[in-house]
Amino acid sequence: MLDALPFRHIIAADFEFEFGGYDGNRPRPVCMVARDLRTNQEWRLWRGEFGSAPPFPIGPDALFIAYYASAELGCFKALGWPMPANIVDLYVEFRNRTNGVKPIAGNGLLGALVHLGLDHINAEEKDEMRDLILHGDPESARPAVLDYCASDIAALERLFPAMLPRLDLDRALIRGRYMKAAALMEWYGVPIDVDTLVLFRDR
Repeated sequence: MLDALPFRHIIAADFEFEFGGYDGNRPRPVCMVARDLRTNQEWRLWRGEFGSAPPFPIGPDALFIAYYASAELGCFKALGWPMPANIVDLYVEFRNRTNGVKPIAGNGLLGALVHLGLDHINAEEKDEMRDLILHGDPESARPAVLDYCASDIAALERLFPAMLPRLDLDRALIRGRYMKAAALMEWYGVPIDVDTLVLFRDR
């Protein structure tokens, strides 16, 4: 089914990241796993190993796939990487597909996998790894964190073909392009005096 797509490369990517100080701050990438679904070439990078550009193709002949792409694109921004030319966000496409329906396992990646009857990681395990990355010491569990990140790529690799028969690619690419704008809105945010905000909340 992927053979019908007009792209030489189909790149599924996922980042794990921290927030500096407060949840909602700009992301600080911890690691990234990406895979070309056509060739199975995989890239695993840890902080300190990120270069000035993605190690995989992002030009007009490549399709970039993610789940909630503004998070990944925020990491692109944090690293000073150029944005992919073509994006399909499977979160957006899943929400588009299930408008008016409440998926039994929610709208996250696990929820999409459950909705489509696909294998998935245990939700408790996913929460534990996310908590380690956000609030623990990911360096102490580097191989496990990279494997966890890779498990999301494996999930995208199952999810994308399952969603593809009902995917309107032209409109999906327009929605994907909007996620670039969403990433920039999240990056720049609303200017606020955080110290005063904390004071207001405390009092």
